[in-house]
Amino acid sequence: MKIALAQLNYHIGNFEANTKTIIDHISLAKARGADLVVFAELAICGYPPRDYLEFEDFINRCELAALEIAQHCIEIACIIGLPIKNDVLQGKDLFNAAYFIADGEIKAITKKALLPTYDVFDEYRYFEPATAFKCIDFKGKRIALTICEDLWNINDNPLYVSNPMDELIKESPDVMINIAASPFSYTHDEERIKVLSGNATKYQLPLFYVNQVGAQTEIIFDGGSLVFDADGSMKAEMKYFEEDLQVFDLDEIVNVRNKYPQPDRLTDIEQIHDALVLGIKDYFAKSGFTKAVLGLSGGIDSAVVCALAAKALGAEHVMAVLMPSKFSSDHSVQDALDLVRNLGCMHEIIPIKDVTDAFDTIMAPAFKDLPFNLAEENIQARIRGIINMAMSNKFGYILLNTSNKSECAVGYGTLYGDMCGALGVIGDVYKTQVFALAKFINKAQEIIPLNTIVKPPSAELRPDQKDSDSLPEYDILDQILYQHIEKKQGSKAIIEQGFDEALVHRILKMVNIAEFKRYQTPPILRVSPKAFGMGRRMPIVGKYTA
Repeated sequence: MKIALAQLNYHIGNFEANTKTIIDHISLAKARGADLVVFAELAICGYPPRDYLEFEDFINRCELAALEIAQHCIEIACIIGLPIKNDVLQGKDLFNAAYFIADGEIKAITKKALLPTYDVFDEYRYFEPATAFKCIDFKGKRIALTICEDLWNINDNPLYVSNPMDELIKESPDVMINIAASPFSYTHDEERIKVLSGNATKYQLPLFYVNQVGAQTEIIFDGGSLVFDADGSMKAEMKYFEEDLQVFDLDEIVNVRNKYPQPDRLTDIEQIHDALVLGIKDYFAKSGFTKAVLGLSGGIDSAVVCALAAKALGAEHVMAVLMPSKFSSDHSVQDALDLVRNLGCMHEIIPIKDVTDAFDTIMAPAFKDLPFNLAEENIQARIRGIINMAMSNKFGYILLNTSNKSECAVGYGTLYGDMCGALGVIGDVYKTQVFALAKFINKAQEIIPLNTIVKPPSAELRPDQKDSDSLPEYDILDQILYQHIEKKQGSKAIIEQGFDEALVHRILKMVNIAEFKRYQTPPILRVSPKAFGMGRRMPIVGKYTA
């Protein structure tokens, strides 16, 4: 039996486009000699559909699309993910399910049992877990079909009390197939391989795993579909961050026991780069937008975002707005202009001194003789936000936010100023990782000016300002933030690692009191195991400090 894995980029709720691409790939798989083609979890509607699932029409359209797809499954079978209705009154109204379609008909239905409700997942909000399990017979082979999380309860700290495969294995299947929507983080590919290989080894069965690819707002899917033999050895690894379709002979997977030569793994920074480019590209394409605008300061954050946007959208579709103030250094303006020249993107120079002076004049009676402080600094940032939004409104540009994760974590940003935008491009990338990204972008040639990379970071909102005036050095700050955010460590555990006690308490307090700002930020492209946004939910007025 020849099995095709179709790793595709779906668009949530775009039934026409999703159905067409599925049908096209059924035809392609058939032309390549496949007996069965496998698509991803909830492929028909796209993942995650969230509260779209509460609309009956949405579920009905999924069913209609499945019936249309079934008409094309002649002389080839397919497995396709979709939400279906639960006919039992008790429990949730839906199942996360998969159809096995052959001879133009739905022959079998598999329902997901293990429903993740952590980090970015919230499946138990919508779906009822399956309690009955049955294999699928096709062309003399018995298939144990599972859906994503159903294979993930195989570790030292299981989240669930049962494993669907423990039931399916009782029917003596010949092969496991798992359809997934497994979000990207730069640590997830190796974890995924370990979990899936562990399943193949535990049940002594070959395993075919298909993941989707593409970005759905902040969540990015990296593809990387996989095939393992019954010894848990990887036999195939499909493309990352690209659509792909490959056909595999089950007999070869079973009988040819040589381990697949694994390609060189991408470094964390390479993965982050490719994920962010895909995230920007899909946000614009799926929203119907083509042009981006951002404030370009001459600093490293905006430079990296500008370079990523040019890669994703084409430099001709990126507008960089330089907004120098009386505190901006000449070299910052020149660095920004050098980047614009290197990329070939559009740009405008709109000085803000006159606007800032006007604010100083109109606020003078209220501010009286109080000294210059954060209020005047934030006014400058908000003036820049207004200019960026004016460019967006006038020309139809979509504003990209350039705040990094270090700044987001400790609240080093201005609400309605440099924190505004439609998409947070590097809000899940620590400052030290931003430097590494800049060096990677410059790997083949200097795109980001060297001076932008080597000069001390500064917001340039007051004379001779440096980030280090307000924050610890980033190489220390980021280590502490990583332990607290990604590793979920409290102050005591972090201090025991050798970090200064007063500094740890100061940083964690800054993280807590900045929560109200993060509630008002744009969606942030998720590239880490714990990103700000829907995957990290903290109370604003909570008293507890870790």
